[in-house]
Amino acid sequence: MKKILIDCDPGIDDALALALAHGSPELEVVGVTTVSGNVALAHTTDNALRLCDYYGMDVPVARGAGRPLVRAPRAAGHVHGATGLGDVVLPAAKSELSTQHAVDFIIDTLAAAPGEISLTAIGPLTNIALALRKEPRIAEWARQFVIMGGSYTRGNTTPAAEFNIHSDPEAAAVAFGAPWRTVMIGLDLTHQARATAAVRERFGDLGRLGSELVTPCLDFYGQHISYRDEGPAIHDACAIAYVIDPGLFETVPARVDVETQGRFTAGMTVTDFRAPAEEHNAEVATTLDVQRFWSLVADAFRAVARGLSG
Repeated sequence: MKKILIDCDPGIDDALALALAHGSPELEVVGVTTVSGNVALAHTTDNALRLCDYYGMDVPVARGAGRPLVRAPRAAGHVHGATGLGDVVLPAAKSELSTQHAVDFIIDTLAAAPGEISLTAIGPLTNIALALRKEPRIAEWARQFVIMGGSYTRGNTTPAAEFNIHSDPEAAAVAFGAPWRTVMIGLDLTHQARATAAVRERFGDLGRLGSELVTPCLDFYGQHISYRDEGPAIHDACAIAYVIDPGLFETVPARVDVETQGRFTAGMTVTDFRAPAEEHNAEVATTLDVQRFWSLVADAFRAVARGLSG
């Protein structure tokens, strides 16, 4: 079983990514850390606690950074709703937060099991950058570092930049500059993971999970104008799926640098597929096996749904 530590900013697609991780028999979730991003830190942390309780995830949840390293916070409430989960209202959390800050939790968790844990970040990279600054050896201790963020052809917050990277480009620059090879699951890949009408038919047997969370989340997410024709892209679940089964993805080694100075391009992940091998710092996902991906997601959701029954 593979161990995974998930740094997130729930967020509708984060909620679905957590369900995929919990429902996958291949994964052991060793912790969840939160960061401000899709909504403010108070909401992302409360959502993480509520989601873990709802799914039955007995894992530590640690609260992290409430703002980017140097920039003003920005949020995406127009996509995720004012509190982050659209119109979904889950029961209040009974579990308590970890007493550790997320940065210390990340460091201590990786240090306790070097080479065993996939550090997977599906929000802005503020916690990761702070952890690297405090303890650079996490780049050696992580089994792998996987992110949902960036792109090599497009943006979704600006024409040049994807939301997670644009939210804290300085943190992203620290993360890509660390001595690990970042697996970048960016928009070019995640836009292949659309929850189309045919996909949603596969979720018809999820019972409470479907009616209380998956369906209303996808309905709310699908209102976003860029999703109306093809269904919403379930971005964050793709990063979790990579940890479960890298064979679902084609990746290409590249050099990725993060623009922090550009007036119009701040947050752009400048991707050079022609860079010399010795300069490569990333594996960039380009192609998704869509049918196998949705089979993986549907199976995991059903496992979570069975845990909710009764």
